[in-house]
Amino acid sequence: MAFWFLFILLLGLATYLMVQRSVAHITRTPVWLLWLVLMTPAFLLSGWTLIYGTKQSPPPYLILWSVFVCTVLYWVLFQWGRQVPRDTQTEAQTQASESQPTIQPTPEPIVRPIEPTEETQLRNCFPWSIYYVQNIEYRPQSVICRGQLRTKASNAYQQIKTNIEAQFGDRFLLIFQEGFNGKPFFVLVPNTQAAKQTDTPRRNQERLTRPGLALMLLAATLITTTLVGVENAGVTLPLIWDIGSLFKLLSNPDVLFKGLPYALGLMAILGTHELGHYLTAKFYKIRSTLPYFIPVPFFLGTFGAFIQMRSPIPNRKALFDISIAGPIAGFVVTLPLLIWGLAHSEIVSLTEKTQLLNLHALNPKYSILLAILSKLALGSHLTAKSALDLHPVAVAGFLGLVVTALNLMPVGQLDGGHIVHAMFGQRTAIVIGQIARVLLLLLSLVRQEFLVWAIILLFMPLIDEPALNDVTELDNKRDVWGLLAIALLIIIILPLPQAIANFLQI
Repeated sequence: MAFWFLFILLLGLATYLMVQRSVAHITRTPVWLLWLVLMTPAFLLSGWTLIYGTKQSPPPYLILWSVFVCTVLYWVLFQWGRQVPRDTQTEAQTQASESQPTIQPTPEPIVRPIEPTEETQLRNCFPWSIYYVQNIEYRPQSVICRGQLRTKASNAYQQIKTNIEAQFGDRFLLIFQEGFNGKPFFVLVPNTQAAKQTDTPRRNQERLTRPGLALMLLAATLITTTLVGVENAGVTLPLIWDIGSLFKLLSNPDVLFKGLPYALGLMAILGTHELGHYLTAKFYKIRSTLPYFIPVPFFLGTFGAFIQMRSPIPNRKALFDISIAGPIAGFVVTLPLLIWGLAHSEIVSLTEKTQLLNLHALNPKYSILLAILSKLALGSHLTAKSALDLHPVAVAGFLGLVVTALNLMPVGQLDGGHIVHAMFGQRTAIVIGQIARVLLLLLSLVRQEFLVWAIILLFMPLIDEPALNDVTELDNKRDVWGLLAIALLIIIILPLPQAIANFLQI
């Protein structure tokens, strides 16, 4: 019970930060009100658990109706407080505003917009044999050029980008998008990032990297994950504010060594995941921060790690490579750690208390991939009536699978959302994201462990920030890798079918 309410507390904090970061600058509706609407289904579920306990499940209609009502209410409140008046929001303006790169909330330098006398120069940047301009729309923060594409998208973007730079220098970022009508159009937005780099390039670069902060967070996370690992090993820790007793206990190397396998395994997985993103971003010359860990002295010992990219992504190829590099790199490290940890885990009897999140009595059949790896590691010792008491390294590996699956969900700004966006385009990615959210919600009716995550995804925006050239499609090799990533997600989250279980004799 205490663990459940701690989880709700952490979920509330994560939801508040997500709302503040994603929509606070778009709507005037107070962040706390949007957060309250998002958290209402979780609060109802907590109230039911508090009154009736964990043995009595809440009626499905209570959760479904609360999710439906809160979804509608959230949309109404969000639209009610939109910064831009509704009558001036067209499809092009909305897409153009979403196309601007994310920049820190510092005072932006003044960038001179297109003047009426410069329209002839602008039209000359679009040769009729490449892209025939039919209409130019002037917006407060963008210029939208609509017309007919008459050559390959990649060639058109590169040629027009060269022409724009020749005429206007680095005043603008050129964005190439596909409208909801299927026709591609160009958008010019002020290049505020270039202006900032011109003003104080050295200071900005130093502020961007911050290696001292990254090392400090790395050390702090090593400590917190070691504490959690010690507690998972069965050692009772003093209260966090009892500094004297805690220091005395942790001064014993034997106690620390009990927590290090979990800590090092989990940090290796999370660090490699973010390092995959970071190195790929550097390969494409995209300005990004170093990987930063988030330490917490409870739960898993960390809320993960993250990087921030401070310059736009050039094309869908770069978007795909950066997005898939993290989950693949993390999974490459997860796989050997999990197999070794499973081989050193203990086999216990399968009971009614055996659940997905019970790491001392884990039913491997809750996941296709976990079941296969467990059988590979334990062989004939694993039977249909067996559960697993996971070794600390296996716990880290199992959490690595969970992290990989969550990041590969094809929704919004998750890695999986970026991947399907790069593969199929923005319009199709929105449809795939909506289908994925509904399927996960239906799955949560059978597997209650997915309910909280299904609720989070339900309120996560489906629209992903586009690349500068968001029209040129991927090659076949990347499409295959994308399909393999989706297949990996499926075999992680789906339970083991009985036919395969009979074949594996588990």
